[in-house]
Amino acid sequence: MTVIDSDTQGPWAAEDDDMPLSTRLSIADALTLGNAACGFLAVYFTTTGVLVPHLMGQTDGGMTRSSAATAVTLLLLASVFDLFDGLVARKLRSSAMGAELDNLSDLISFGLAPAYFVVVWGLVSDGVHQRLSAVAAIVVLLAVVLRLARFSCTTVRDGVFQGMPSPFGALTVISVVLLQLPFVPTLLAIVGVAWLMVSRVEYPKPRGRLAVAVLAWVAISIGCLTAWTVGAPGGEQLLKTGAALQVILAAVIPLFATARRANSFRVNRRDRAAQLP
Repeated sequence: MTVIDSDTQGPWAAEDDDMPLSTRLSIADALTLGNAACGFLAVYFTTTGVLVPHLMGQTDGGMTRSSAATAVTLLLLASVFDLFDGLVARKLRSSAMGAELDNLSDLISFGLAPAYFVVVWGLVSDGVHQRLSAVAAIVVLLAVVLRLARFSCTTVRDGVFQGMPSPFGALTVISVVLLQLPFVPTLLAIVGVAWLMVSRVEYPKPRGRLAVAVLAWVAISIGCLTAWTVGAPGGEQLLKTGAALQVILAAVIPLFATARRANSFRVNRRDRAAQLP
């Protein structure tokens, strides 16, 4: 039997049964939970609409395409929830659980869901690539875990993220898979995205006009997915164009960030040299 000293009980041992105000859900928390729900549903549709039909040999119908598009759309919606929960938390009251809920939800939607998507891609693709795709999926998942943990215990200058944000990384991983490139380039690209998520490359936070641009990008992406799902003329090209633009954007931002840092280093060194007698 464990004896607990009442004088050493933690703050969770409240004497009354009323929920503390600090643990009551806020509007921002509800959006965060919507993020988690979208991540789970993305896993569900990937399983029931892509993996199960493949294992049962029922890949001729439109179920696979529709479910894959639904899964990706849910991850896009999860990124919208993730964008708005921070904006709402800054404008309105946020609970003490907000940061923890955000990390846990991001782990589901932008860690587990894309990693599972990679695993299923390895299972349904031609050739025996299941083990390598599983390794790539683990790399993606661990990268998101490390990134979220580092985000919780470090501070960076205002207005930027250190490393590729996990929503951006998750959508880039899925875009790489949707491009249907040969296996080895796809695998290398997935690992590269995982590395960018734990790197020290600075990415701007989506605020103001950038937040509007993100929402416009999500709307366009959902439109491309819808066109691809219903078999509209040019839908396949729209999907691949959108996926390619996502991958190109993920590659260009680190190049600009590196060039800007190198230019800043040269300017500082020149200024220090000019100050020497």
